[in-house]
Amino acid sequence: MSAILSPVGLLLIILAGYLFKRFGLFGQRDYRVLQTAEFNLVLPGAIIYSFATNPHDISLLWLTLFAFFTALIPVVFIFFATRKRNVTDRAFLMLNGAGYNLGCFVFPVSQAFWGAGAVVPAAMFDVGNCIMVAGGTNVLTQQLLHIQPGKTLAEQHAGDAPTLPYVKPKDKDARRLARRALVRNICKSFFGSVPFDTYLLMIVLMLAQAPIPSWIATLCQPLSNANAFIAMFMVGMLMDLPENKHDTMEVLAVIAWRLPFSIAFAFAAWFLLPFDPSIRAVAVLSVLAPIAIFSTLFTDKVLGNAKLAGFSLSITAIISLVMMSVAHALMGV
Repeated sequence: MSAILSPVGLLLIILAGYLFKRFGLFGQRDYRVLQTAEFNLVLPGAIIYSFATNPHDISLLWLTLFAFFTALIPVVFIFFATRKRNVTDRAFLMLNGAGYNLGCFVFPVSQAFWGAGAVVPAAMFDVGNCIMVAGGTNVLTQQLLHIQPGKTLAEQHAGDAPTLPYVKPKDKDARRLARRALVRNICKSFFGSVPFDTYLLMIVLMLAQAPIPSWIATLCQPLSNANAFIAMFMVGMLMDLPENKHDTMEVLAVIAWRLPFSIAFAFAAWFLLPFDPSIRAVAVLSVLAPIAIFSTLFTDKVLGNAKLAGFSLSITAIISLVMMSVAHALMGV
């Protein structure tokens, strides 16, 4: 029963966040407060607690590599398949069509299915996933579509073209400045992400076999316990129903892209990964996860439309709940 109640509870928290905003208990932009807390304090605390309280085998880095490619491949496919669509639609699909919600969805669901030990492979999977969702997908989208960082597409006067206008620098100094700007953007996207930096530090400590003091785990435990609630409540606060047919079609397009890739990666995880069934089962659940929380952040920054991303996350969360329950029954682990 707990295996069903846990993800259902997450959906109820999303609903509560939406109703609180709907009835005026929170303002339209108040979700940014929770967004700041989630990405800079709560989620990093949950990551540290997971590594501090569970042993992480180095061999699980294969899960990290697998996760990286499962988050990268759909972005590249979407870019080439949508080359005739306008840049706004392409950016929305690329930012939301790949990547997984591990810390706020798979962690509690896998723990409900198999106990606390299931968080270990889920966390190692999330390391590779985080490389993309915490910065890689955003940087790749910006570079492929020639989107200027720090401004929404509306501020850059995006039209119906597949990409924004781009003039390749011709002289040597201009090319050097362009390369420096690209490196700065990449470094800012990755190392400016506190969760990514936290994962990087945890991997270094794991490779060095340096134990994390128990008092740090004690300090981080309340943050870990609050992670799912804060993240899902934030999603509910930024969620709104699609305003028109175009937005509805965009949500359906995201689902249409995610489902085939998720199913294909689930088969690959179960039949190809060199681990015992319990670890492979967690990997299967991971690739069936809904849209990453980071997608709402980057969609807000690039498109200024986090509400539609929040609605997409909520819909994919419902679909993921059904798929995970079916996968759990079929795997028999």
